[in-house]
Amino acid sequence: MRTIWKGTVAFGLVNIPIKLYSATQERRLNFDLLDKDDHERIRYKRVNEATGKEIEYEDIVKGYLLEEDYVILEDKDFEQAGAKKSDTIEITEFVDDKDIESLYYKKPYYLEPDKGGKKAYGLLLKALEKSGKVGVATYVLRNRENLAIIK
Repeated sequence: MRTIWKGTVAFGLVNIPIKLYSATQERRLNFDLLDKDDHERIRYKRVNEATGKEIEYEDIVKGYLLEEDYVILEDKDFEQAGAKKSDTIEITEFVDDKDIESLYYKKPYYLEPDKGGKKAYGLLLKALEKSGKVGVATYVLRNRENLAIIK
């Protein structure tokens, strides 16, 4: 398994270095669209609807239709709106495991202690198991802030 993220699990004054792994793998078949007669690949072109001319990728902007006009968004707009990058999974509170229905879980990940974090990580896991609690946490992965449960 390959590490997809490195950082720390933090709560209070405790910081535990960890590695994050995906617990699932997606497998898909990727098909190409082909011409039925000669089996040559079909390509999609970026075409201006009004002129019919093909547009280069670098000449395309993103816009949101608001009433009858477009609001043009630039890369800096997305950067400002995005979550701030962080290398911390911040546990905000501990709750009873039975209080959270599993249907709210979207995608599972595995955590593993990184160098120097084995003992503290082991203590956290034992405390969670013994108390029947889970850690409710937030973290940023791929520029999105996520809610997580550490159990």
